[in-house]
Amino acid sequence: MKIVNAGFEIMDPLNGEEILRKIERVARVCYKSEDKITVGSAEKMVRGLVKRGHEAMLEHFSFSVKFTVDRGVSHELVRHRIASFAQESTRYCNYGHEGEISVIEPFYFKECRDKEPWKYNAWVEACCKAEDRYLCLLEWGASPQEARAVLPNSLKTEIVVTANLREWRNIFKLRAVGVTGKPHPQMLEVMVPLLEEVKKQIPVVFDDLVLQLVLLREII
Repeated sequence: MKIVNAGFEIMDPLNGEEILRKIERVARVCYKSEDKITVGSAEKMVRGLVKRGHEAMLEHFSFSVKFTVDRGVSHELVRHRIASFAQESTRYCNYGHEGEISVIEPFYFKECRDKEPWKYNAWVEACCKAEDRYLCLLEWGASPQEARAVLPNSLKTEIVVTANLREWRNIFKLRAVGVTGKPHPQMLEVMVPLLEEVKKQIPVVFDDLVLQLVLLREII
């Protein structure tokens, strides 16, 4: 059994200045104010759009992120309907060819390994048993889509999420900031650093959400 860490990869180059300029050009069509485009006007325009909640203009730019997470986290990601998904399929991927399955290590079990080793050991034991039964089922003639019935929730999966900026803001609100309740710890593990990274690459669009994160950390 291979134990791997959760992570993400932004699959598109993000030129923040170009993105803001495109959004400005699109938005100014609504007001026929293209003549007001100047150096620095894009940032001011987008900041105003976000502040006023006029986020429809943010739908005109999309980017993709490949997440490496467990199946539980991926089940939450696909609930975001205004997005496109491509996910590693347990129906067609035969992990018997590799001789082992890959699982995502829950960091909260890893962190308590010294003080409460029985929690971590119970997780490892459960995953190992699932791996053994999965490989046995394949050996006995079961197809991958049949054998997957015994795979654990911790199974590693790769899922590509493509969404426009408006939907990414919504995803981050729910999965990083937690506007409707605290997100699952393993979701926070990937979403918080992703939010911080895209904020660095794309000015203005995500500034308010990162500020909310900072304020939450101070309160906690």
